[in-house]
Amino acid sequence: MEVLRKSSVFASEVLDVFDRSLTDKELVSQSKALCREYILSRLNQNGLGWSKSEINFSRTNAALEEVSMVLLCLGDELECMQPSLYRNVARQLNISVSMENMVSDAFIGVATEIFSTGITWGKVVSMYAVAGALAVDCVRHGHPTTVHIIVDSLGQFVRKVLVQWLKKRGGWAEITKCVVKRDLTPEQHWLSSTVESLKYFLTTMYVYIMKEP
Repeated sequence: MEVLRKSSVFASEVLDVFDRSLTDKELVSQSKALCREYILSRLNQNGLGWSKSEINFSRTNAALEEVSMVLLCLGDELECMQPSLYRNVARQLNISVSMENMVSDAFIGVATEIFSTGITWGKVVSMYAVAGALAVDCVRHGHPTTVHIIVDSLGQFVRKVLVQWLKKRGGWAEITKCVVKRDLTPEQHWLSSTVESLKYFLTTMYVYIMKEP
């Protein structure tokens, strides 16, 4: 995980790019771009062989690509800690990936529960891991257009819940500060607590989605 051990010079370069107040729209756009990159990584990782051109994913700028690398590395660690949790998520939630509204509602429901007790970078990583897992399920079962629904749903959630939190931290660049100057080992605690929270939630999500308003 060389990206997690880059020098403080690299961190400074990344932070310089983000050294201004970002608008809500820009933060949502960046969050969706990071989601696209995360999903693309997971699709290729699962042998689904998609490319950016095939799914019309625009390239992120250089600084955001570095943030994406850190997010992916943290996602790898989180998914390795509890691999079964981030596989076959649609089946765990008992939803049909052929129904776009159900996938969107399920993702928003999971994200809402993840952040129900507060916002941390560990929970942000977990949200992206869920998005990636759901996207894999959708493509694997022949519903690739639903991938864009997942990305849009994440953007919607970020706009409603996470934008102000991201603004207070100067945007996405802070996630690089969490890992750039130290080994990942100290981060295991917040990743572990995120896993335990989500593990419990996935067992009850179907009832949450399907219950009467």
